[in-house]
Amino acid sequence: MFTGLVTDVGTVADISPIEAGQRAVIETRYPADGIALGASIACSGVCLTVVDCVATNTGGARFSVDISPETLDRSTLSIWTRGTRINLERSLTLGDELGGHIVTGHVDGVAELLDRAEEGEMARFVFRAPDALKRFIAEKGSVALDGTSLTVNGVEDACFTVMLIPHTLAVTTWGEARAGDMVNLEVDMMARYVARLQDVQNLSAQS
Repeated sequence: MFTGLVTDVGTVADISPIEAGQRAVIETRYPADGIALGASIACSGVCLTVVDCVATNTGGARFSVDISPETLDRSTLSIWTRGTRINLERSLTLGDELGGHIVTGHVDGVAELLDRAEEGEMARFVFRAPDALKRFIAEKGSVALDGTSLTVNGVEDACFTVMLIPHTLAVTTWGEARAGDMVNLEVDMMARYVARLQDVQNLSAQS
């Protein structure tokens, strides 16, 4: 479980095929002694399991994760290359502050960044969600984009807008984002369950 508050920007140091999927090696400023084998880390919003970890001479770490075919199909991880910069967040521990919203790290699909407009020191982003996910996105609701908890400012059909403050632009990969980028989208968990309940109620009413 995560909050969508990015705590480091890591770099893909290596990526290679394995028997089923891919293995990525990610370099981070997190100290190696704080990353346990089997730990969950959100990588650009995708919850991945640490299968290996070594310390670097800069005080950080390089950790390895295995990426399944399902994850490659549903996320942007299929286009990772060496040097790709990614938002990182370690999983919540008991007593941590829930400063964003509840994020599972189970990406629902990929959204396209249609436009970026600078507004003073802030930036307004317009995204297009897959048609199958647009019903889960509501004005003033929450979404996780590349692992970042964001508030939806407006919605028009499959398109929605978010505003990023200077701090978020500075400490995540969003400062580098440009129109045409594809990003990982996780819809709000509550919206998903409410929509499912409505579907069940509609089916019951029709039967």
